Parts: sequence; C-alpha cells; structure tokens
Amino acid sequence: MIKATVNKKAEFTIDKNLVNGKENEWDLVEFRENTFHVIKDNKGYSAMLVSYNAEEKTLVINVNGNDYEVSIKDKNDLLLQQLGINIKVSSVIQHIKAPMPGLIINVSVTEGTEVQKGDTLLILEAMKMENVIKSPRQGKVKKINVQLKQAVEKNQVMLEFE
Repeated sequence: MIKATVNKKAEFTIDKNLVNGKENEWDLVEFRENTFHVIKDNKGYSAMLVSYNAEEKTLVINVNGNDYEVSIKDKNDLLLQQLGINIKVSSVIQHIKAPMPGLIINVSVTEGTEVQKGDTLLILEAMKMENVIKSPRQGKVKKINVQLKQAVEKNQVMLEFE
C-alpha cells in the first residue's frame, strides 16, 4: 500500500489497482522516456515525469501542461508514522562515507564550514567518472578525513558533521 499526497492537499491511498478503495482502470502507454499517454474514463491525458527525488520520495508530474508535486509514503513510512517515529534520517547523519573506491579530486569545504542540504562537499573520481558528494543535511563540518589526490576505499569515512 502507498499513500500519495498531491500538492500537499489531496491524499490518495493506492493498493494495487485500488485507489481510495475503489477499482481504478486506465490505459497507460510510455511513448518516450518518462512521457506517457493515459486514457481514463474515455479521456486522454499527456503525462510527463519532470523530476524524481528518491531520497525524499517526491516527484513532479506534468499532466496536460499542469505540474503536480507528489509525495509518496510506502508501507514502512506509514508504519513509522503510526508508531510516532517521524525522524528524518538525513537530519541525524554524522558521517559521509565513500560510496565506492576512488580518488578525491576536490574538497569544497574546510573544517568549521556551515553547509546547507545539497551543498557540494567533495568530488570523488571513480571509474573515470566524477561523483559529486553533496551534504545530506544542514550542519557544520567537524572534521575532514581525506585530502586532495587521496585514494579512498568503499565506506571509508571522508567527512564528519558536528
């Protein structure tokens, strides 16, 4: 079961082919990447996925020229909410670990730097690709455990937050 909230107003419970407990039928055809044609109740709609944030479980869908912001809660999110556990994981992250082995090619912050969520912390080169490591939360950089041109292993702590 999934709970979808559209534009922070309308809520829908989706369970297989049921929407808010009612049978829901539509024809959906993807005719380009992330672009769909939908037929529902003998009406045609053009829908396009504009953006998707997997971490925050949000997406923006454009339907017939109108943007809709959708937030998704899966069964695990709903269970945590029911139990009163509503803490965002990103707000308690204390360490930034290397997602893969690679070479540090840029360090954009220094110890003591105040950062916002999404700010670039460093760039890790791995498999001939540059991977921008961004801050998952607002905070202050406590310690930088890597240097420019240093090789790192997967899960090595590169940076710590206060």
